[in-house]
Amino acid sequence: MLTGTGRKPQYININSAAAFRRFTDELHARISNALAAGSKSVVFLCIGTDRSTGDSLGPLIGYKLSGLRTRNVHIYGTLENPVHARNIDEVMKKVAADCHKPFIVAIDACLGSMEHVGYISVGEGPIKPGSGVNKELAPVGDMFVTGIVNFGGFMDFLILQNTRLHVVMRMADLIASGIRFVIWKLGKDGILLPEEPEAETAGE
Repeated sequence: MLTGTGRKPQYININSAAAFRRFTDELHARISNALAAGSKSVVFLCIGTDRSTGDSLGPLIGYKLSGLRTRNVHIYGTLENPVHARNIDEVMKKVAADCHKPFIVAIDACLGSMEHVGYISVGEGPIKPGSGVNKELAPVGDMFVTGIVNFGGFMDFLILQNTRLHVVMRMADLIASGIRFVIWKLGKDGILLPEEPEAETAGE
């Protein structure tokens, strides 16, 4: 669960026929610009927990992306190994150690206004995880993708617990398929390369 940093995001209605195109256009432009500016790897930091329906968006997306095999693309946060407020500091240390000049895409669920429930927001700059557990944490990410899963303002923890899984799954499907498409396109353009196949053992 996150708190934004004040930058104006782009809002994309997942029920719109143009949702996939708008999302992939935004994501492709930002990642390709970052790589052109000197970033050497892309990290998808999927924040959340599978213990709360509304806050499971990040781990669901990480789970759907866990089979990606592209050089210098890294996925952190899955259903099996979620990234949340209590371990994110350690995860960020691991990102710094394992990833060369990373461009970090922070992905999380959030609560918003009633009219924006069911929207994805995409923007530049970091997000601040931990607000859902009243924990002060450093902002993370060079850009963010958030799914507005419900409306907020009062007893947010209970609202997250009672968010419909259908809404979360539809968002997770669109975001994960959009990320796969963008990674494929960047690979097709020669900007990102697939992993080299493992060398065959002699005698096989």
